[in-house]
Amino acid sequence: VQLQAYGGGLVQAGGSLRLSCAASGRTFSPYAMGWFRQAPGKERVFVAAITWSAGSTLYADSVKGRFTISRDNAKNTVFLQMTSLKPEDTAVYYCAAVRALVAVYYSGSYDYWGQGTQVTVSS
Repeated sequence: VQLQAYGGGLVQAGGSLRLSCAASGRTFSPYAMGWFRQAPGKERVFVAAITWSAGSTLYADSVKGRFTISRDNAKNTVFLQMTSLKPEDTAVYYCAAVRALVAVYYSGSYDYWGQGTQVTVSS
């Protein structure tokens, strides 16, 4: 599975962005998908995850209520809608895929990673 993340950019605090992650190669199912982020000088951390059926999602407490993960299996694409952005959301955002039937929090479980897309939130 090859993953291509895009949609990042520069936005003012309080603004919104939608990230996309397109998958290619092997079948998109039954892969659960996740978004992670890495700020400068910090470790990569979990943001959100979604099951293949989209029946279950997980969110980090820091983004709960502001970010929404979704997916379109017909288009092999997963999305991260980010609203009410804060400067502390500034990071490189990565999408990842794991062959699992549940939403996965742990980054070490993921099998495939995209290249990352930069999100910068100005104050």
